[in-house]
Amino acid sequence: MRKLLSVAVLFSLILSSCGLKQASKAAAYPGMYDERPNTILIMPPINRSTNVDAKEYFHTTLYAPLAEAGYYVIPPFLSMDILKRESAYDSELFLDGSLSQFGEIFGADLAIFTIINSWDKSTLRAAITVEVEYIIRSTKTNEVLFRREGKVTYNTSVNSGAGLLVNIAATAINTAVTDYVKVARACNGYALKDLPDGKYGLLYGTDGEELSGAEVFKVNLNSDSRY
Repeated sequence: MRKLLSVAVLFSLILSSCGLKQASKAAAYPGMYDERPNTILIMPPINRSTNVDAKEYFHTTLYAPLAEAGYYVIPPFLSMDILKRESAYDSELFLDGSLSQFGEIFGADLAIFTIINSWDKSTLRAAITVEVEYIIRSTKTNEVLFRREGKVTYNTSVNSGAGLLVNIAATAINTAVTDYVKVARACNGYALKDLPDGKYGLLYGTDGEELSGAEVFKVNLNSDSRY
């Protein structure tokens, strides 16, 4: 019996050390339930990658997963125009600072920051790999209410059934012409899939016992992925 208990305890420790132990959403994101935010502002993404257009890919695809989660999202193009006029286009300046002005100007309860650390395309590996962080902060308390950091590998391989050389050629073409907006959309959809429901969500205030995702993750996705 003692041996069985020892094995069980050891297995539990192994699972915990591997990051497999999950917390509930209420435990992982308590501020989201305490503050009950309604409106969210998409800050201009911070692009640290070598892909100069990555900022636009992410900015144009953040609206959908946030709105689908039940939040009122300040229209991104309207907010971007105002932020540019107010010399607030560089989100890095506000990443750790006070966000009260964004609550006053936009009426936003939350601000979401996206940091694109890398964006690499490999024809040989038939993949586009993106490393990205998501930080959601309260404009009232400046506290971080949601954080996620991940490495997404988007598979662009093609299996045409017409032989190895044809598949390699088809994969190379597919990798070259892949719509990068789809890649950004996949990253956002996966990373924000466990965001607690907002006021307009079906599970608003009742999804606290659902399991949260890992704060740091690695995932392989493709055009057929469902989150």
